[in-house]
Amino acid sequence: MQIPPSIISGQYGFQSAQSDLTQATIDVAGASQSASGITTVSSGSTTQALVEANQANFHAQASAEVIQASSDTIGTLINIKV
Repeated sequence: MQIPPSIISGQYGFQSAQSDLTQATIDVAGASQSASGITTVSSGSTTQALVEANQANFHAQASAEVIQASSDTIGTLINIKV
């Protein structure tokens, strides 16, 4: 089993967070609309979607930190070899 470079893992994590955030925003928008066009508010589904959006935000921040750490490490290695 091959382990991918950390920068790739960070990119995959960031893409996953972006997808999760997109789905959460769709869920929030859908929770306030009903099929008949009457606006309804379902606090349970809206709350859950907002929690998922917040989780996606934290996931994206963590993935960005992985990408940054990987970039810093590569930069340090290049500086040492030069």
